[in-house]
Amino acid sequence: MRLQGKANMRKSLILLALAGALLSTTAFAAPRTDLTIGIQLEPTNLDPTTGGAAAAIRTVTNLNVFNGLTRIDKDGAVQPDLATSWDISPDGLTYTFHLKTDVKFSDGTPFSADDVKWTLDRDRGADSKSAQKQLFAAIASVDVVDPATVKITLSQPQGDLPYNLGWGDAVIVSQKTAETNVTNPIGTGPYILGEWVKADHLTLVPNPNYAGTKPALDKVTFKFISDPTAASSAVQAGDVDVFSGFPAPELLEQFKSNPDFQVIVGSSQGETIVAMNNAHPPLDNVKVREAIAHAIDRKAIIDGAQFGYGTPIGSFYPPGDPAYVDLTDLSNYDPAKSKQMLADAGVTDLTLTFKVPPAAYARASAPIIQQELADVGVKVNVVNVEWADWIANVFQGAYDYDLTMVSHVEANDFAAFGKPGYYPNYKADALNKLVADLNATTDPAKQISIKQDIQKQLANDFAAIYVFELPNITVANKDVQGLWVNAPQPTTDLSAISWKE
Repeated sequence: MRLQGKANMRKSLILLALAGALLSTTAFAAPRTDLTIGIQLEPTNLDPTTGGAAAAIRTVTNLNVFNGLTRIDKDGAVQPDLATSWDISPDGLTYTFHLKTDVKFSDGTPFSADDVKWTLDRDRGADSKSAQKQLFAAIASVDVVDPATVKITLSQPQGDLPYNLGWGDAVIVSQKTAETNVTNPIGTGPYILGEWVKADHLTLVPNPNYAGTKPALDKVTFKFISDPTAASSAVQAGDVDVFSGFPAPELLEQFKSNPDFQVIVGSSQGETIVAMNNAHPPLDNVKVREAIAHAIDRKAIIDGAQFGYGTPIGSFYPPGDPAYVDLTDLSNYDPAKSKQMLADAGVTDLTLTFKVPPAAYARASAPIIQQELADVGVKVNVVNVEWADWIANVFQGAYDYDLTMVSHVEANDFAAFGKPGYYPNYKADALNKLVADLNATTDPAKQISIKQDIQKQLANDFAAIYVFELPNITVANKDVQGLWVNAPQPTTDLSAISWKE
């Protein structure tokens, strides 16, 4: 009996030890260091300085592969990045940026003021391929003071220069590798390209030459899933851990009720518009553009295509901004007025081509818009196109469309309507004067007043049909932390993301 008791005691001690070991292993297991992020649109290339307007480029690369002199944080505030600080001359015409001195590009090349000068000179040059060249329009010269100091001289005061330099389009690149950034991006950020399997996924891995704090994630995979139903299934199955810009708002309730997931609904800078080609008759007539605008029911689109997720807008400006003015009444839904205005303009038997990119909000909205215009006697031919086709034949140069729908996700991008050759082909002399006045003042009250005048100018000219502000919807595994709620810029700041321990 005594021997049996000792044996039982030994067994008990062994079991307790094993249980303790298991508990210890569970309690102190290291958190995961891999992450799979679903996004709907695949980048057309990986160079945000020349890659066109595709926000997917910046979603993947901005703050991850590339850095700018400044950065826009999760709250929309300007923070130092490659520049540690900057000084502004009393007349507001000279900005002196003081640079980090221990930074290298991912290929080992040291970063210096020469790279800043070369990049900004290219961005603002006559042959610039930047989709946002207006960001650099006020820059008169960029001069290297020393390897750690660069001086930017403006032709007129521009109080938002540090903000503009935080856009993904203004990241700093190396002259040595700039030409191959489209497929092999070389930046100063915490990540480098691992692999890119076209039409499937792209991976980022840590940059061995990164000068900052090592990120928590050792491998990040961006999975391209264009179909909303497939996106939802991938999240449910755990094939993706995070879906940024979740394209199936009709399915959000099932994730909200499941404790294994978190649903984040924030704001974006995404003014979603139906753009009209102002150069195509009869759309060159402001009265015809107004008539078409009155045929569009914003609420029907938000409810029918977005399942209630979206805020109506009446001009090209985000509702959350202090300068926002509600101008939706100028283009209120009034089909009777629309019909009368078309008749007064002598427009009959009008047929328009509606080029629709693959974004879920656009594809879901197109049939609603098609029917609403049919109700006022306008026939709309809906043509679904892929993103690369849209960039080439709608946005860049060809302007082969009458109507299209897209969400503009950059902040303070109203000046884009004034760019020569910008795809709506809007006659923008009055707008450009207002933008010049805005750039010339640093008085906050005057800036708000001018921004409101800009909104009214674009609204009264019906430069486009302003539909809704795109919400920033993210569905993720409950244990992922550090995700941004709002999207003041199109980016996925991977340095802030980790798994809960």
